[in-house]
Amino acid sequence: MVQSPSKPITLTEFLKLPETKPASEYIDGQVLPKPMPQGKHSVIQTELSTIVNSSLKSQRIGRAFAELRCTFGERSIVPDVSVFSWARIPRDPTGEIANSFSIAPDWTIEILSPDQSQTKVTKNILHCLNHGTQMGWLIDPAEQTIFVYLPQQQLTVFDEPAQILPCPAFANHLNLTVATFWGWLSE
Repeated sequence: MVQSPSKPITLTEFLKLPETKPASEYIDGQVLPKPMPQGKHSVIQTELSTIVNSSLKSQRIGRAFAELRCTFGERSIVPDVSVFSWARIPRDPTGEIANSFSIAPDWTIEILSPDQSQTKVTKNILHCLNHGTQMGWLIDPAEQTIFVYLPQQQLTVFDEPAQILPCPAFANHLNLTVATFWGWLSE
C-alpha cells in the first residue's frame, strides 16, 4: 500500500510513479491509495460494466471501462466504472483506444467499499461533474442505496427496489432498477 508523502508532490511527479495495485489516486498534492475491491464491489462493477457494454458498445454509442485512470483538472483518479460516449473515447494515431485518458468520463460510477470514505468518493464525483461529466453514481452496497449526482442539481437517492435509475441521455435506454443491483449479489 502506498503511503501519502509527507510533502505534496506535483501531478507530473505522480504520473511518473509506477502504478500500484490497488490503484492510487492523486488528489490535492497527495497520493491516496484506493481500497482493494471486495466481493460485493467486484460483482457490481463486473455486472454493471458488462450490461453497459452489451447495450452501448455494439451500437458504438459508448463504452464502460473498469478501474480506468482519468487525469484532468489537476487530479488523477480511478473511478470504479468510467463510461465514455463513443465519440469522446480517446484514440491514438492508429485509431485504437489510447492508453492515457486526460478527460473526465461522461458518466462516473463509484461503488463504496466498507473501509472507504464516502466523502472522498463524493468529492471525486463532484470533481468529475465540474469538469464535464454528465452524471455520477455512488453505489452503497451496505445500505442498498444508489446516489445520483447531476451537474448543478440536488442529489437524488434511490433505495426502493422498483425505482428505475436515471442514466445519461446517451444511455437512457438501459432501464436498470435498484433491485437489479442487489439481485446480482444473490446470483
